[in-house]
Amino acid sequence: MQLPDRDNDIDGVAAGIDRVKVMLQSFALASRTGVVPVTATREVSVQLTVNGAKRAATVPARTLLVHFLRDHLRLTGTHVGCDTTQCGACTVALDGVAVKSCTVLAAQADGHEVTTIEGLGHDVHGARAAGRALHPVQQAFQDEHALQCGYCTPGMVMAVRQLIADTPDPTEDEIRHALAGNICRCTGYQNIVAATLRAARSPATEPATEPEE
Repeated sequence: MQLPDRDNDIDGVAAGIDRVKVMLQSFALASRTGVVPVTATREVSVQLTVNGAKRAATVPARTLLVHFLRDHLRLTGTHVGCDTTQCGACTVALDGVAVKSCTVLAAQADGHEVTTIEGLGHDVHGARAAGRALHPVQQAFQDEHALQCGYCTPGMVMAVRQLIADTPDPTEDEIRHALAGNICRCTGYQNIVAATLRAARSPATEPATEPEE
Protein backbone atom coordinates (compact mmCIF):
# COMPACT_ATOMS: atom_id res chain seq x y z
CA MET A 1 0.00 0.00 0.00
CA GLN A 2 1.33 3.41 -0.95
CA LEU A 3 1.32 5.91 1.87
CA PRO A 4 0.03 9.43 1.18
CA ASP A 5 2.62 12.10 0.51
CA ARG A 6 2.44 14.25 3.63
CA ASP A 7 4.56 17.00 2.08
CA ASN A 8 2.07 17.37 -0.77
CA ASP A 9 -0.81 17.38 1.71
CA ILE A 10 0.84 20.11 3.77
CA ASP A 11 1.61 22.15 0.64
CA GLY A 12 -2.01 21.82 -0.45
CA VAL A 13 -3.30 23.03 2.91
CA ALA A 14 -0.88 25.97 2.88
CA ALA A 15 -1.98 26.93 -0.63
CA GLY A 16 -5.60 26.75 0.44
CA ILE A 17 -4.93 28.99 3.44
CA ASP A 18 -3.22 31.53 1.17
CA ARG A 19 -6.22 31.54 -1.18
CA VAL A 20 -8.57 32.14 1.75
CA LYS A 21 -6.36 35.01 2.94
CA VAL A 22 -6.49 36.65 -0.49
CA MET A 23 -10.27 36.24 -0.59
CA LEU A 24 -10.70 37.82 2.84
CA GLN A 25 -8.36 40.67 1.96
CA SER A 26 -10.34 41.24 -1.25
CA PHE A 27 -13.56 41.59 0.71
CA ALA A 28 -11.84 43.96 3.15
CA LEU A 29 -10.70 46.06 0.17
CA ALA A 30 -14.26 46.09 -1.14
CA SER A 31 -15.51 47.57 2.12
CA ARG A 32 -12.96 50.41 1.85
CA THR A 33 -13.10 51.24 -1.85
CA GLY A 34 -16.42 49.94 -3.13
CA VAL A 35 -14.65 47.52 -5.49
CA VAL A 36 -16.99 44.53 -5.61
CA PRO A 37 -15.62 40.96 -5.28
CA VAL A 38 -16.42 38.65 -8.18
CA THR A 39 -17.35 34.99 -8.21
CA ALA A 40 -14.94 32.53 -9.80
CA THR A 41 -15.77 31.81 -13.43
CA ARG A 42 -13.50 30.47 -16.13
CA GLU A 43 -12.76 33.79 -17.86
CA VAL A 44 -13.89 37.38 -17.46
CA SER A 45 -13.68 40.47 -19.63
CA VAL A 46 -11.90 43.35 -17.92
CA GLN A 47 -12.03 46.97 -19.04
CA LEU A 48 -10.22 49.60 -17.02
CA THR A 49 -8.21 52.77 -17.35
CA VAL A 50 -4.49 52.31 -16.70
CA ASN A 51 -2.27 55.39 -16.54
CA GLY A 52 -4.88 57.37 -18.46
CA ALA A 53 -5.36 54.84 -21.28
CA LYS A 54 -8.36 52.55 -21.76
CA ARG A 55 -7.29 48.89 -21.63
CA ALA A 56 -9.30 45.72 -22.10
CA ALA A 57 -8.58 41.99 -21.98
CA THR A 58 -10.19 38.64 -21.29
CA VAL A 59 -8.41 36.83 -18.48
CA PRO A 60 -8.95 33.91 -16.09
CA ALA A 61 -11.20 35.05 -13.25
CA ARG A 62 -8.54 34.33 -10.65
CA THR A 63 -5.98 36.64 -12.31
CA LEU A 64 -4.60 39.08 -9.77
CA LEU A 65 -4.30 42.73 -10.71
CA VAL A 66 -0.52 42.61 -10.32
CA HIS A 67 -0.27 39.77 -12.86
CA PHE A 68 -2.72 41.51 -15.19
CA LEU A 69 -0.52 44.61 -15.17
CA ARG A 70 2.74 42.72 -15.60
CA ASP A 71 1.78 39.81 -17.86
CA HIS A 72 -1.04 41.23 -19.97
CA LEU A 73 -0.14 44.93 -20.16
CA ARG A 74 3.64 44.49 -19.77
CA LEU A 75 3.80 47.17 -17.09
CA THR A 76 6.58 45.48 -15.18
CA GLY A 77 7.41 48.39 -12.88
CA THR A 78 4.87 46.93 -10.45
CA HIS A 79 6.85 44.17 -8.75
CA VAL A 80 5.86 40.85 -7.21
CA GLY A 81 7.62 40.33 -3.91
CA CYS A 82 5.61 38.06 -1.65
CA ASP A 83 2.09 37.44 -3.00
CA THR A 84 0.87 37.62 0.60
CA THR A 85 0.48 41.42 1.10
CA GLN A 86 3.54 41.64 3.33
CA CYS A 87 6.12 43.52 1.26
CA GLY A 88 4.29 46.30 -0.60
CA ALA A 89 6.37 45.93 -3.79
CA CYS A 90 3.15 45.63 -5.83
CA THR A 91 1.54 48.86 -4.58
CA VAL A 92 -0.49 50.80 -7.17
CA ALA A 93 -3.25 53.40 -6.97
CA LEU A 94 -6.80 52.15 -7.55
CA ASP A 95 -9.18 55.07 -8.03
CA GLY A 96 -6.62 57.21 -6.24
CA VAL A 97 -6.19 54.89 -3.25
CA ALA A 98 -2.92 53.01 -2.73
CA VAL A 99 -3.57 49.26 -2.69
CA LYS A 100 -1.43 46.14 -2.86
CA SER A 101 -2.27 44.72 -6.25
CA CYS A 102 -1.55 41.14 -5.17
CA THR A 103 -4.74 41.31 -3.07
CA VAL A 104 -7.02 42.60 -5.84
CA LEU A 105 -8.43 40.51 -8.67
CA ALA A 106 -8.16 42.08 -12.11
CA ALA A 107 -11.92 41.57 -12.41
CA GLN A 108 -12.46 43.70 -9.31
CA ALA A 109 -10.73 46.59 -11.08
CA ASP A 110 -13.15 46.38 -14.01
CA GLY A 111 -14.49 49.88 -14.74
CA HIS A 112 -11.98 51.52 -12.39
CA GLU A 113 -8.81 53.56 -12.81
CA VAL A 114 -5.35 52.26 -12.00
CA THR A 115 -2.14 54.26 -11.78
CA THR A 116 1.18 52.41 -11.73
CA ILE A 117 4.72 53.67 -11.27
CA GLU A 118 4.93 54.09 -15.07
CA GLY A 119 2.10 56.63 -14.94
CA LEU A 120 3.71 59.13 -12.58
CA GLY A 121 5.93 61.08 -14.98
CA HIS A 122 4.74 64.66 -15.56
CA ASP A 123 6.21 67.90 -16.75
CA VAL A 124 6.34 70.90 -14.44
CA HIS A 125 2.88 72.01 -15.60
CA GLY A 126 1.24 68.70 -14.73
CA ALA A 127 0.70 67.51 -18.30
CA ARG A 128 1.93 64.09 -19.39
CA ALA A 129 5.54 64.52 -20.44
CA ALA A 130 6.87 63.06 -23.68
CA GLY A 131 10.29 62.83 -22.05
CA ARG A 132 8.85 61.18 -18.92
CA ALA A 133 10.03 63.68 -16.34
CA LEU A 134 10.26 62.30 -12.82
CA HIS A 135 7.41 62.74 -10.38
CA PRO A 136 8.49 64.82 -7.34
CA VAL A 137 8.48 61.70 -5.14
CA GLN A 138 10.68 59.87 -7.64
CA GLN A 139 12.98 62.91 -7.82
CA ALA A 140 13.23 63.03 -4.03
CA PHE A 141 14.18 59.34 -3.93
CA GLN A 142 16.93 60.06 -6.44
CA ASP A 143 18.16 63.16 -4.63
CA GLU A 144 18.25 61.44 -1.23
CA HIS A 145 19.71 58.15 -2.55
CA ALA A 146 16.69 56.34 -1.14
CA LEU A 147 17.23 53.11 -3.04
CA GLN A 148 19.87 50.48 -3.58
CA CYS A 149 18.69 47.37 -5.43
CA GLY A 150 15.50 49.23 -6.38
CA TYR A 151 13.14 46.28 -6.13
CA CYS A 152 10.96 47.87 -3.46
CA THR A 153 11.20 51.37 -4.93
CA PRO A 154 8.08 51.45 -7.17
CA GLY A 155 5.88 50.31 -4.30
CA MET A 156 7.58 52.71 -1.90
CA VAL A 157 7.06 55.63 -4.27
CA MET A 158 3.37 54.81 -4.69
CA ALA A 159 2.93 54.45 -0.92
CA VAL A 160 4.74 57.76 -0.26
CA ARG A 161 2.57 59.49 -2.85
CA GLN A 162 -0.52 58.31 -0.97
CA LEU A 163 0.95 59.33 2.40
CA ILE A 164 1.63 62.88 1.21
CA ALA A 165 -1.87 63.13 -0.26
CA ASP A 166 -3.33 62.08 3.10
CA THR A 167 -0.82 63.92 5.29
CA PRO A 168 0.83 66.81 3.41
CA ASP A 169 3.28 67.63 6.22
CA PRO A 170 4.15 64.26 7.80
CA THR A 171 6.47 63.78 10.74
CA GLU A 172 9.17 61.10 10.77
CA ASP A 173 7.01 58.93 13.02
CA GLU A 174 4.04 59.29 10.68
CA ILE A 175 6.20 58.33 7.72
CA ARG A 176 7.59 55.24 9.42
CA HIS A 177 4.10 54.18 10.49
CA ALA A 178 2.65 54.73 7.00
CA LEU A 179 5.43 52.73 5.34
CA ALA A 180 5.29 49.83 7.80
CA GLY A 181 3.63 47.73 5.11
CA ASN A 182 6.47 48.29 2.61
CA ILE A 183 9.62 46.27 3.17
CA CYS A 184 13.09 47.37 2.10
CA ARG A 185 16.01 44.99 2.73
CA CYS A 186 18.75 47.36 1.56
CA THR A 187 18.55 50.94 2.76
CA GLY A 188 17.73 50.79 6.45
CA TYR A 189 14.81 53.16 5.64
CA GLN A 190 16.53 56.36 6.82
CA ASN A 191 17.04 57.73 3.32
CA ILE A 192 13.49 56.73 2.39
CA VAL A 193 12.23 58.82 5.31
CA ALA A 194 14.47 61.69 4.19
CA ALA A 195 13.15 61.41 0.63
CA THR A 196 9.57 61.47 1.89
CA LEU A 197 10.21 64.63 3.89
CA ARG A 198 11.86 66.22 0.85
CA ALA A 199 8.95 65.28 -1.43
CA ALA A 200 6.42 66.62 1.06
CA ARG A 201 8.18 69.99 0.97
CA SER A 202 8.20 70.08 -2.84
CA PRO A 203 5.60 72.51 -4.25
CA ALA A 204 5.36 70.34 -7.36
CA THR A 205 4.17 67.24 -5.52
CA GLU A 206 0.95 66.06 -7.15
CA PRO A 207 -1.85 65.08 -4.79
CA ALA A 208 -3.31 61.62 -5.24
CA THR A 209 -6.84 61.59 -6.62
CA GLU A 210 -9.51 61.47 -3.96
CA PRO A 211 -11.69 58.38 -4.26
CA GLU A 212 -15.25 59.06 -5.42
CA GLU A 213 -18.05 58.77 -2.90
